[in-house]
Amino acid sequence: MIEVRGLTKIYDGLRAVQNLNFNVQAGDIFGFIGPNGAGKTTTIRILATLILPSSGEAWIGGQDVVKRPEAVREVMGYMPDHWGVYPDLRVREYLEFFAASYGIPRRERARAVEGVMELTDLGGLSDRLAGALSKGMRQRLCLAKTLIHDPQLLILDEPADGLDPRARIELRELLRELARMGKTVLISSHILTELSDLVTSVGIVERGELLMSGPVDEIVARLAGAPAAAALSNDSDEEIALHSAEPAQRFRLRTSAGTHELAHELLLARPDVEARVLGEDELLLSFPGQEEDVAPLVKYLAVGGVAVLGLERLRADLETVFMAVTKGRVQ
Repeated sequence: MIEVRGLTKIYDGLRAVQNLNFNVQAGDIFGFIGPNGAGKTTTIRILATLILPSSGEAWIGGQDVVKRPEAVREVMGYMPDHWGVYPDLRVREYLEFFAASYGIPRRERARAVEGVMELTDLGGLSDRLAGALSKGMRQRLCLAKTLIHDPQLLILDEPADGLDPRARIELRELLRELARMGKTVLISSHILTELSDLVTSVGIVERGELLMSGPVDEIVARLAGAPAAAALSNDSDEEIALHSAEPAQRFRLRTSAGTHELAHELLLARPDVEARVLGEDELLLSFPGQEEDVAPLVKYLAVGGVAVLGLERLRADLETVFMAVTKGRVQ
């Protein structure tokens, strides 16, 4: 659905986007993630045909975003990070205006408006002034406007920004419903908890560069052993990889004051365990085995004179992947 090759955008000598290459397959929910200033919005505006790239190419639904912008807009719906409403228009009037703007024939507009109001649960607010809506309802209204022409692809830039917890949950459920309807969704965010259980594939960007992209499960498998360490390391930019011949469990170990060096020595004495000191009284350890093997390991440390204050199992989720790949750099 989306193909990007060598995409670059330069503003006054600053490379906001640098040689991006990624694909989004039809039916995916693609999480475009990175810190503020990473180049997400610039990339999205190029895909939405709002600005031109300095170099490179991008296609949506097989259509070149530079050479055929009108054709791209027919299959794409764009919801920006900041947008306004016409406060004196009622919800139905607002949607009818955009239906007309998209060229939907007059006889079909009422059905299109009713359809998106039902999908976004705005039916009961059809006569409410747009300017009187809450933030969450305004987000729904903007999404309804984005869907009015039934696009194959939705590009959503920070759609959950500023929403309360209930509105965020409702937005996620709505996006899942759109995916079940066969829509492809590209959603940008710097709030990883909003995306962790929603996206099927991701692209991770920092300082305008794409660091990694692909299906979430493949990325997690590719980084097995590295994410947790990088996520927990505060004194080095170097990624820490723990490799085992067999699939390993990874844990963050907290010890009593001054005993982390002893714990490190004891763990290194075991051939089945790899360990690294993360900081004062904290270690990262990795060993193959089942959950029932954890208790004997704790007992082993206790017998050796280490008081274990905490043992937290680490999972390679979207947050740990992000922390493993990025370096915390800003433009």
